[in-house]
Amino acid sequence: MSTSAERRLPGDLAMWFFILAELSVFAILILAFAVTQVLRPEVFAEGRGQLDTSTGLAMTLSLLTAGLLAALAQQQIRQGRARLAAWLLVAGWLVACGYVGIKLAEYGHLAGVGLGLEYSTFFTLYWILTGFHFLHVVLGMVILAWLALGCWRGVYAPGRQSGLESGVLYWHMVDLVWVVLFPLVYVL
Repeated sequence: MSTSAERRLPGDLAMWFFILAELSVFAILILAFAVTQVLRPEVFAEGRGQLDTSTGLAMTLSLLTAGLLAALAQQQIRQGRARLAAWLLVAGWLVACGYVGIKLAEYGHLAGVGLGLEYSTFFTLYWILTGFHFLHVVLGMVILAWLALGCWRGVYAPGRQSGLESGVLYWHMVDLVWVVLFPLVYVL
């Protein structure tokens, strides 16, 4: 039989409220994108045609791999292997750098060919939605680096991992949002 300690909500309650608030903002932006797509299908088809689906897929793999590495780090902390957890978080951070590099290259390309914020309704919403997500990725990378440092210094250990869980939860929120954005923006 499991005890109440085994069935607790991971992370801090404050992080759960923060994630819920962030997901609510993303939901509003995603809904605006989806509704506008229904109202202006030709504009969205033309805009989507300017994007490279393989680039979107590469970014998806980067974020999900970073999330996997963060989850593995969390597992290592539960097993008392803080140094290994630190290395996994550093690896996750490095993989996330791949997302940042690809996204910045995509932004540079789109801006360079004149597909900026004011080009069309599609690109207005594209820049707002993906830009907002990009800022969350950057914050998530700061969190991953902070967690790696904490693991290296022995801050987290079995029974003392609430802060680590909160940071990893934040990263998974970033992943979750991208898993919705990728098909919505690049594929559908």
